[in-house]
Amino acid sequence: MDPKLLVLIAVAFLVVLGIAWTLVRRQRTINLQKRFGPEYDRAVRESGPQRAESVLLEREKRVREFSMRELTAEEREGFLTEWRMVQSRFVDDPQSAVSDADFLVDRLMQTRGYPMTNFEQRAADISVSHPRVVDNYRAAHQIAVRHRQGQASTEDLRNAMIYYRSLFDELLQTVPGTQKRSA
Repeated sequence: MDPKLLVLIAVAFLVVLGIAWTLVRRQRTINLQKRFGPEYDRAVRESGPQRAESVLLEREKRVREFSMRELTAEEREGFLTEWRMVQSRFVDDPQSAVSDADFLVDRLMQTRGYPMTNFEQRAADISVSHPRVVDNYRAAHQIAVRHRQGQASTEDLRNAMIYYRSLFDELLQTVPGTQKRSA
């Protein structure tokens, strides 16, 4: 066979391989953008476009290792009852209601199987299964931190309750396909 033809075939093969690699990477990007929504953009801002996808894939891998579980009907009802009590106290004592909401969300996360590490790690872990509300969680936490420093208004505290509620509601849901692993 002619050596020029072999070189041409090798070059064509490399071009096809390059196109296939680019298409696979693009499809991975599209899938991650769909799965993580606004969290994908946040990861790009924080880590840069080259590293963001690896960061998100590492999060998914980490969360797959958790012993996640659904709540029993009794647990779900107990958490709902506690939430209603926290929410009802907001009118008379917004500061303690927000602190209680923060604590209740943390307990719910722990009950579901999320490890209680530092806040940023918890938010990253939550972003895997609940990417649409993780920004609310971050915002509520920031308000709670500002509250502890005496810098949050009653309106800020009201917003924190709304933000905590969005994550609380998501964590209470039974999600089809939720990974169930035993410890």
